[in-house]
Amino acid sequence: MRLLMVEDEERLAQSLGQGLRAEGYAVDVVGDGLHGLARAREGDYAAIVLDLMLPGLNGFRVCRELRNEGNAVPILILTAKNGEYDEAEALDCGADDFLAKPFSYVVLTARLRALLRRGGATRPSVLSVADLRIDPVAHRCTVADRLLPLTGKEFGVLECLARRPDQAVPKTEILDAVWDSAFRGDVNIVEVYVAALRRKLDRAGAGCLIETVRGIGYRLVRHER
Repeated sequence: MRLLMVEDEERLAQSLGQGLRAEGYAVDVVGDGLHGLARAREGDYAAIVLDLMLPGLNGFRVCRELRNEGNAVPILILTAKNGEYDEAEALDCGADDFLAKPFSYVVLTARLRALLRRGGATRPSVLSVADLRIDPVAHRCTVADRLLPLTGKEFGVLECLARRPDQAVPKTEILDAVWDSAFRGDVNIVEVYVAALRRKLDRAGAGCLIETVRGIGYRLVRHER
């Protein structure tokens, strides 16, 4: 899942970004409200972690603008301000949750998981192709009820393909969905993970395979043995 973090405290943003990436999320980080609003409008994010005290445009304004535009992405507000009026204003302008600094990283990730569960109404809760089942919120993949162990990037690539079964998904779209905006490597890194996924799906007898669509990317399809 792809997250947007709008936080101007560089050390905090870097620390949170590293922790969330280690848990398998793709994280884009921006340091001011104007760029945060623009990125939120452009990107397809599962959730936004939004600081209140931002240069350019504060978090209240960012949140209110998104809600006025009909953007229902789950928003978790982070702030050094503490008090019931600030929390009430954050919720009134459309935020889904509020967390005052300093906070526990464990609590932050738990709050995010809860937001993702509640915010997933517009997407299938479990993706399925043949005997393959992918639960994006639980970050769990099974084949015929048997756990299929995947790395974070493998899971992300497979989820991206499973959201559009039988459709050709360009490499660039997979890269955008699974790797964050700081990645500057070769798009062909996707091939490495697809190769690993093909081996795992075949050994597990998933009843599906990843086809190469020449000049475009990959397609996840059912496969009858």
